[in-house]
Amino acid sequence: MLRRSLLVAPILATAGLALPAIARAQGFDRTLRIILPFAPGGTSDIIARLVAPEMTRLLGQSVVVENRTGGFGNIAIDAVAKAAPDGHTMLLTDVGILATAPSLFQRLPFDVMRDLAPVTMLIYAPYILAVNPAVPARDAAALEAYVKANPDKVNVAHSGIGSANHLTALMLAQHWGVTLTMVPYRGGAAAVTATTAGEAQMVINGATATQPFVTGGQLRGIAVTGAKRLPALPEVPTFGELRYPAPDNGTWQGVLVPAGSPPALVAKLQEALRASLAVPAVAERLASIGGEIRAEGPGPFREWLVRETATWGAIIRANNIKLD
Repeated sequence: MLRRSLLVAPILATAGLALPAIARAQGFDRTLRIILPFAPGGTSDIIARLVAPEMTRLLGQSVVVENRTGGFGNIAIDAVAKAAPDGHTMLLTDVGILATAPSLFQRLPFDVMRDLAPVTMLIYAPYILAVNPAVPARDAAALEAYVKANPDKVNVAHSGIGSANHLTALMLAQHWGVTLTMVPYRGGAAAVTATTAGEAQMVINGATATQPFVTGGQLRGIAVTGAKRLPALPEVPTFGELRYPAPDNGTWQGVLVPAGSPPALVAKLQEALRASLAVPAVAERLASIGGEIRAEGPGPFREWLVRETATWGAIIRANNIKLD
């Protein structure tokens, strides 16, 4: 995983003022679209609706958010892959779906590496393992004992078959030596809602969408991935502390554009995204819900994608997961 922390510096006023004129001169001449593969309310949606107004201000053109759900995210991904390569159409997603799709599907209408160009990663947020409060387990040891005694009573909600949080749940079940019922939903927000409603008893999902439900009492936090405990949940131990598998897993959110988009415009998008994330209100909001800004640019993003595609591919093959 990428481990270099990005220090969020204040945005120079002169740079912010220069962006609109430069962007227009280089071809941002109409509304820009951020397309999401997930329903409203999830991590991708939260981030998109935080950065879109700031990008509108910086680029001098309206930036709108479109939610296109379905097909394990492939509908939205394909729409961006086939869009005009002019810098006006962006894909904002949990990029784990880009790393897993090539191994899950024998046939895809797009090639991630060929048809999409990384702009920048945006944030990393750890996963929270949480349960419905009706589950009689207040900590990790009690939850493990409960699922071993009642495997047929535990449904695990996740954001889709083969998603990174689904695979993390599978790895945890294997670590416990049990088989749990994995229930897919259309995105992390729907999985969290199902768990708060009691349709599922357990969920593993990104902190940005899940932490508010834990702090609000609708869910009980059991463990978190990542290198450290979350400030808002200091009593919840990390996967590493518990010696659980996949301690560094989590949601990595990034932006891509159609391959062949003008490099100058891609660079301006990257700059605008970094500037948007550094706006104090945006940065503070993301930090408050467990997000760590990681806007290092296209190079590290591409390296991450190559590495994680190989890692997840091995796990998918080991568990014989196919969606075709």
